[in-house]
Amino acid sequence: MLVAPSDHVIPDAAGFRASVAQALPRALAGDLVTFGIAPQRPETGYGYLELADAGAARATTPQLLAGFVEKPDAARAATMLESGNYLWNTGIFLFAIRAILDAYRSLTPELYTSVAAAVAGAKADLGFTRLDPAPWHGLADISIDYAIMEKAGNLAVLPYAGGWSDLGGWEAVWQEAGPDAAGVVCRGPVTALDCHDTLLRAEAPGQQLVGIGLDNLIVVAMPDAVLVADKSRAQEVKGVVAALKTRGAAQAEAFPRDHRPWGWFESLARGERFQVKRIVVHPGAALSLQSHVHRAEHWIVVAGTAEVTVDDRVTLVTENQSVYIPLGAKHRLANPGRLPLALIEVQTGSYLGEDDIKRYEDIYARS
Repeated sequence: MLVAPSDHVIPDAAGFRASVAQALPRALAGDLVTFGIAPQRPETGYGYLELADAGAARATTPQLLAGFVEKPDAARAATMLESGNYLWNTGIFLFAIRAILDAYRSLTPELYTSVAAAVAGAKADLGFTRLDPAPWHGLADISIDYAIMEKAGNLAVLPYAGGWSDLGGWEAVWQEAGPDAAGVVCRGPVTALDCHDTLLRAEAPGQQLVGIGLDNLIVVAMPDAVLVADKSRAQEVKGVVAALKTRGAAQAEAFPRDHRPWGWFESLARGERFQVKRIVVHPGAALSLQSHVHRAEHWIVVAGTAEVTVDDRVTLVTENQSVYIPLGAKHRLANPGRLPLALIEVQTGSYLGEDDIKRYEDIYARS
């Protein structure tokens, strides 16, 4: 099994596959193989791998690993870079299934037992397998590094010399995006005037992000939040997310656009006792037959044709037409056409949370 994080950039796919092939014999022999990158700068945003052999950083076959090093401060990162005895930890692993299961069974038996119970009690749900929630929710929140890799005695590391970035912070995004001669990267509806070594990124089409005289900054404008940070402190975003969670801010855990099996929706405006949403339903898809205890709804179709069920009545609602859903009425929205259905929903009521839904029928088998 090759475990590779989804947010890494590896430009030379053929070169990486060749490195995986070099590591395969050690994995088949029972070792847990990780991949390391020769550090190019004293990076404080990555963890490091310490080699057992100081001269092995340029090897092309798996080497003995002395240990893992947590993200260092700037001084220690510079010392490790100078020593030549450390690699960046990619978090990419190659191992035989039997080897990793044996490692979990011997090093974290409680974790192994609970996961096995969650898998044994799993149920099929459309194209998904839903693990048994009871044993799963009792698991310790621990990474494979802490649970296994820092304790196992059968570790090896393969130095990888090709291009790589884990995009683990906004500075890495700035580097990979290719700064211009002034060190500026612009993405989206952005204007930069007299800026240097700066990332300006706007994520919503209706925005206009303007930077004037900025130096060494990260500025990211999302539809529901804006980040402004010194580039040297971009790694501290994790702490900001924790602070937002403490305050109960929705932006810490939810995106503005919420994807569902039938399509997606996003909130456009919200105030006291009202909310306005944009809803897009895929062709042939349908929402559940449902009702609400605390809110009524108005639907205005702006593109496509909607099949609307309100109690015992089923009607077709086309562009520029609307329909009213009284509080407590059983209702369903479906798209019988071949093009996406787009509508504006206006909710009014005392409570507008997504959990105010009682489902009666659902083609996606949601409870």
